[in-house]
Amino acid sequence: MQELVFSLDYAKQRDAHDLLNNFQNKFYFPYIHERKALYFSGASLGLQPHNTQDEILTELEDWANYGAEGYFHSRNTWFTYHDLLVNETSNIIGAIPSEVVIMNQLTVNLHLLLVSFYRPSKQRYKIICEAQAFSSDQYALESQVRFYGLDPKETIIEVLPPPGEYCIAHQDIYAAIEKHKDELALVLWGGVNFFTGQAFDIKTITDKAHRAGAFAGFDLAHAVGNIDLQLHDWRVDFAVWCSNKYLNAGPGSVGGAFVHQKYDHENLIRFAGWWGHNKETRFQMPKNFDPIEGAEGWQISNMPILSMAAYKASLSIFEEAGMENIIKKSKDLKKFAEFVFDEVNKQIDVSNKLEIITPLSSNPKDFFGSGNQISFKTKANGKKLYEDLLKHGVISDWREPEVIRIALVPLYNSFEDVFELGSILIKLLK
Repeated sequence: MQELVFSLDYAKQRDAHDLLNNFQNKFYFPYIHERKALYFSGASLGLQPHNTQDEILTELEDWANYGAEGYFHSRNTWFTYHDLLVNETSNIIGAIPSEVVIMNQLTVNLHLLLVSFYRPSKQRYKIICEAQAFSSDQYALESQVRFYGLDPKETIIEVLPPPGEYCIAHQDIYAAIEKHKDELALVLWGGVNFFTGQAFDIKTITDKAHRAGAFAGFDLAHAVGNIDLQLHDWRVDFAVWCSNKYLNAGPGSVGGAFVHQKYDHENLIRFAGWWGHNKETRFQMPKNFDPIEGAEGWQISNMPILSMAAYKASLSIFEEAGMENIIKKSKDLKKFAEFVFDEVNKQIDVSNKLEIITPLSSNPKDFFGSGNQISFKTKANGKKLYEDLLKHGVISDWREPEVIRIALVPLYNSFEDVFELGSILIKLLK
């Protein structure tokens, strides 16, 4: 194993041998004080790929030239535009193409799939989720529960981290499933926690949920394009994600959904819409809904072509880079960043010490792992440190009440970026 060194020369050497190093040239970077920023906020919004504008301009030109005829005569036929996005998305999440649909936004998709996969009965009605799930997921679950006339306090079981910890022990998840197995309808979990960066064992959580007679669904907002996913093989029932973070498809861009192939011939309840109807007869406007087989059958509305064009632009970069290379660099960057943070703590006063709350690569505890994120807090004024980092050209992410998030995106972050971050932290905290 290569010995880690806290030096600019070492960081540059790692970059020189990195297969993905030149991919940062495929993205636009913000500038601060006329200098390219160190961008570590990909967990909130990914950078814009250079080819995004060309992809969107293509559709704008075809709209201008064809009008409504663009649905069938544009260069990327709008009627089947979704097909251009499915194969590479399937590679990213470990699915077969028919299990994937690109549509709406994350929480809209979550509601639509809960209609199908949360059908509470007198016996089975409980939902297990993480206590620190993203607030939109919590609101969605609470509103779904109330829709059925149930009390969220009695219905939604939140699994907490152990006392004094930020991350959730997997054994506590499994214990909650076992405890409530007779009343359990659904386990809804995040692939990677937005706050801590903790990654979860999706396969085992799914297996435990199924053994308890419940469905298993996942919010992959911080997991897609970030960690290794094999949703089909893990037999996940459903999943949803957004594309504005690691998928670099732009602010508020189109989301995605996964429904396992095993439900292709199940007569599941769903909220139906025109675009989910059989493509062969869609324009005949028949009275009765005939869903497309697979995840596409959950579509409701016409596709947002301009948003999908941005999604398409980013997918081409993922295809060129390859998920195996992305995952490998992600792990290497994370290990180096952990080392750099350790070096920072060695060079600053203990009163300013940085505490990483994300599971470390070498963490022996039952926290499974993490994505390419480091969330940390400091004994000093954390908000001031975040603001000072910005003044020094570092774009990170502040999360109340006391956490700074650093996203290490392998497509556009480098080892030199991480070294420079460490050097600036030392300067600010020494």
